Amino acid sequence: MTAEQAGWFAENFDRLIGNVESVVLGKNHILRLAFTTMLSEGHLLLEDAPGTGKTSLARAIAQTVDGTSSRIQFTPDLLPGDVTGMSVYDQGRGVFEFHPGPIFANVCLADEINRASPKTQSALLEVMEESRVTVDGESHQVPVPFMTIATQNPIEQAGTYRLPEAQLDRFMMKTSLGYPDAASTMRILEGVRVSAHHRRIPAILGLDILTEMVHVAKLVHLEPALLDYVSRLVDATRSAPEVRLGVSIRGALALLRASMTWAAAQGRTYVLPDDIKLLAEPVFAHRLVLDPEAEFDGVSGSSIIARVLLEVVPPAERAQV
Repeated sequence: MTAEQAGWFAENFDRLIGNVESVVLGKNHILRLAFTTMLSEGHLLLEDAPGTGKTSLARAIAQTVDGTSSRIQFTPDLLPGDVTGMSVYDQGRGVFEFHPGPIFANVCLADEINRASPKTQSALLEVMEESRVTVDGESHQVPVPFMTIATQNPIEQAGTYRLPEAQLDRFMMKTSLGYPDAASTMRILEGVRVSAHHRRIPAILGLDILTEMVHVAKLVHLEPALLDYVSRLVDATRSAPEVRLGVSIRGALALLRASMTWAAAQGRTYVLPDDIKLLAEPVFAHRLVLDPEAEFDGVSGSSIIARVLLEVVPPAERAQV
């Protein structure tokens, strides 16, 4: 990657952030995580209490990108075909014709994903990993770029189904918005006359530019020492006494891809250990499966990742590129 490419990437990245910040106030870091996920070809899981703006954030990201977007309200009676689409028999032509489902969009909002049955949740496994859907033995490619933004409410457990580990592992990042600060709250309250559902923001970047940004992010330099650092972090999560299942290879690759995009968004042509340390918690924490006793004692994936970052020594310096 050249310095000019890094500057171009950072400029467009900031434009995306600024556009969405007109709707989602006071959450600059969360927005940076969300767009880092998108430009790293990953998927985002938003878990937070009701009324914190999870759906508004997902909708704003979809609107700021000049592509197609869809919203799936997950309910207990939702079927896999309602998500992926299905083959319908055409009597006039005497053939089965595939009717694409709402997953065929550049940005797909899976609202309250944990309210659907495990069978319906599993319909997302292939498309999130391979960007395609297989129906009746035929594969159908989803648009490029493609991103799933899923939301879930951790407070209400009645009528919900916990996401299986295999599906959690396919989300590049998991984060939460939290409540806005006092200044942002005042600005939100001043806009009480305009419903959040009626507020739209203009699309500022076309799909061709987004695709080019995805390509440019892959050119960011990664030192071998950083690969070793991530490998040691992953090993440390697997050997932690409170953990039954540590971070997978998919998780390690996700952290490296996200770190490359994050570095480019800062206008750098190389990744620093600090990039990896900053992104380790949102990329790794949700992938850990803890012992029941540890969960009962209040241990969380985030606390384990924080401890691992303290114990594993990062590379001391970076060689010149």
